[in-house]
Amino acid sequence: MHSTENKKAVILFSGGLDSTTILAIAKDTGYSCYCLSFRYGQKQTIELEKATSLAKKSQVSKHLILNLDLDKIGGSALTDAIEVPKDRDTSDESIPVTYVPARNTIFLSHAVAWAEVLGAQDIFIGVNAVDYSGYPDCRPEFLEAFGKMANLGTKAGVSGEGGFTIHAPLLKLSKAEIITRGLALGVDYAKTHSCYDPVGYKACGRCDACVLRLQGFRDAGLTDPVDYVSSS
Repeated sequence: MHSTENKKAVILFSGGLDSTTILAIAKDTGYSCYCLSFRYGQKQTIELEKATSLAKKSQVSKHLILNLDLDKIGGSALTDAIEVPKDRDTSDESIPVTYVPARNTIFLSHAVAWAEVLGAQDIFIGVNAVDYSGYPDCRPEFLEAFGKMANLGTKAGVSGEGGFTIHAPLLKLSKAEIITRGLALGVDYAKTHSCYDPVGYKACGRCDACVLRLQGFRDAGLTDPVDYVSSS
């Protein structure tokens, strides 16, 4: 605790279950947290409302929302005119159409840039290799390679000012373990949003994100507190 007290960390923050949990973990560890969110052309813009509210409630040092036009690139059901899959077998290891091309590479690059300006060496990301929906940019191999790249391609990394560490504290946890950890830290999951295809302010209950989230709460012996159109 003493080694991180008042140290700055950049938190990739979507307002979802995982990113809200890593914010709580970073705060509990003693970091001064700088949350970074993106308006990247995603259909589920409600997540930015949740992220803004949660960041304010958590009294983070700063919450920055950057605009990225990834919808102009397209290629994903989250940013393009592609239907979000429903009731998919989440044990299927093929990469789903909800994958946003190079999203975590792009997000982490911006996080590194901001961290360098802030004088922060620590970056937190809520990726999870157990429930990661088949996304290649949620694997430990990717995070290790990105960390090396960040330290090779920045002034901070090569000048001796201090390199970057990419933290993924949820990487090897199940969704139920993540929820249990977050609740122990006081996370209010009713205020989070995970759904890829919400109907108003209600989660669809059938996309990959909803299915994994609902199963996580069931495995933890709990009921998900958010509102669903369908949660069967």
